[in-house]
Amino acid sequence: MKKKVTIQDIADALGISRNTVSKAINNTEGLADATRERILQKALEMGYKQFSYFSTFISGESAPSFTGYQGEIALLTSAFLTQSHFASTMLDKFQGEIAQLGYTMNTHRVTAANLKEKSLPLSFRADQVKAVICIEMFDRAYDEMICELGLPVLFVDGPAKYDGFSLPADQLYMDNTTEITRFVNDMLSQGRKSIGFIGNYYHCQSFYERYTAFRCAMLMAGAEVDEDCCVNCNHQDEIAERLYALPQLPDVFICANDFVAGDAMRALFSIGKTVPEDVRLLGFDDAAESRRTRPTLSTVHIHTQIMAFTAVQLLMSRIREPSLDFRIVHTQTDLIYRDSTRLPQGDAQE
Repeated sequence: MKKKVTIQDIADALGISRNTVSKAINNTEGLADATRERILQKALEMGYKQFSYFSTFISGESAPSFTGYQGEIALLTSAFLTQSHFASTMLDKFQGEIAQLGYTMNTHRVTAANLKEKSLPLSFRADQVKAVICIEMFDRAYDEMICELGLPVLFVDGPAKYDGFSLPADQLYMDNTTEITRFVNDMLSQGRKSIGFIGNYYHCQSFYERYTAFRCAMLMAGAEVDEDCCVNCNHQDEIAERLYALPQLPDVFICANDFVAGDAMRALFSIGKTVPEDVRLLGFDDAAESRRTRPTLSTVHIHTQIMAFTAVQLLMSRIREPSLDFRIVHTQTDLIYRDSTRLPQGDAQE
């Protein structure tokens, strides 16, 4: 069996430190481009296979031409992507994967002024960029401008398509439908007939898909939706005001994501209601905060590793074949039950 190539093997072959090789492979700042290029080229020659996308092209006639540094993948985002955001762990994997193919990733923050003026961040240099990945970019007019740059573009989530309009670009989403549908049917089977939704479903396509999945599941099950229980806002004070005005709370609220669910939980507490005794809550994303709330939050887990791998596939294939039809891809998600939807003691007989 052929010996697995390690970072130390690459370091020994080049006569440099293991730490320097590790920095190049993990795309850490502080290395000259020429040094990074030389290390990545040697890793390719030696058959280094740590990263899944990179390893699928190490050998065989389908291997892409990789002759060193390939250029920049520009990340455009209008938000600060904290560790709690699902994209944070996805981007860690994504950055490691593209490094093996000779690309760097630089983040360019799109400000409110950029959005208003439809201007690119000052740090963005189109002549150095080979492709663009957009995260938390939900301004449709601005996104259309990005699509006109003449570069391969991938949107991870995007503006809501409530009018049927889709951007002329590849798009990557988590599966926002299957587990919401499952959850609705689980609740209905337990006798929880009154189900509402909290979250601005025009905010982005993922929120919109989660909302429409909830409504479709209710429709297909023959269950009525109380329009007053569809709370189209994201923030705690607004949610509390809307909930306080309801003549009767539903049995269950599905929330657009875990952060909306956290605000909903606090809003319910502020009006004297408890979770899950008075209302059950479901979030989405499986953010770290969902395990810290009291009660812990039922949610839908996003597989960020496969999202990263899929993002690489979509971008690399678009770079090689710019004329491909646009792709819209959804990756698997999983429903996780925690305390916020548990059956209170004695309810099991209902």
